[in-house]
Amino acid sequence: MLPWKRVLRPLAALLLTAAAALVPATSAHAADARPSSGWNDYTCKPSAAHPRPVVLVHGTFGNSVDNWLGLAPYLTSRGYCVFSLDYGQLPGVPLFHGLGPVEKSAEQLSAHVDKVLAATGAAKADLVGHSQGGMMPRYYLKFLGGAGKVNALVGIAPSNHGTTLSGLTNLLPYFPGIGDLLNENTPALADQVVGSDLLTKLNEGGDTVPGVRYTVIATRYDEVVTPYRGQYLNGPNVRNVLLQDLCPLDLSEHLAIGLIDRIAFHEVVNALDPAHATPTTCASVFS
Repeated sequence: MLPWKRVLRPLAALLLTAAAALVPATSAHAADARPSSGWNDYTCKPSAAHPRPVVLVHGTFGNSVDNWLGLAPYLTSRGYCVFSLDYGQLPGVPLFHGLGPVEKSAEQLSAHVDKVLAATGAAKADLVGHSQGGMMPRYYLKFLGGAGKVNALVGIAPSNHGTTLSGLTNLLPYFPGIGDLLNENTPALADQVVGSDLLTKLNEGGDTVPGVRYTVIATRYDEVVTPYRGQYLNGPNVRNVLLQDLCPLDLSEHLAIGLIDRIAFHEVVNALDPAHATPTTCASVFS
């Protein structure tokens, strides 16, 4: 008789880590992206100081509101026109998005950027994404013509080269059929496993495309996109930032860096407006 407990425990750990660790702590109430403090206000016109709209791209199991309850007001209060979208929805699954195939999600992002550019009159947008939302836009930039419409991509804890979920995804080969189950039910999770077909295609021939500035903001305490150095990009116009190099006292992990970390938020603003960047330190939490 098989030792079922020993077999199922690692599998349960894999699936629960993928789900629980990625669900925003503010998993909430808002199913749409209604304006909040100027956020998702399609009458907003970019200023001379901030001439490009900012499109926020949520992570796996996130949505257009809950993922950005911290960063969106932070940016709007500094004069940015800020927009967000829902993508990767699965039928019958409310609130928790970013689960569909990355290629299809990138098509949704493409349509949303076009909508934002048309509304604001801007020639290009800046993209800021958390987790999958920092990686998926690269598909849009590389394969869907996004490079001509985007000035900068800022990835907060992005899954650029996939994740082992601290090694748990290495268990997949020992459970025949589980990979197919993930592909069928939550394609985005399968797409983000190290070595997936999606990531192989995305990273083949180089991580970046010409004409776009890339910033990656990572934390050494990331327990979801592991190892954290796999978040970094290689290529021209790339800046890889480790949060703890800016503030050694910052203990943010995968969720906190995107949801509440004002030190990371300060560095996002630096990435959006490098000409007026100011040093990011532990004191930036008060900025």
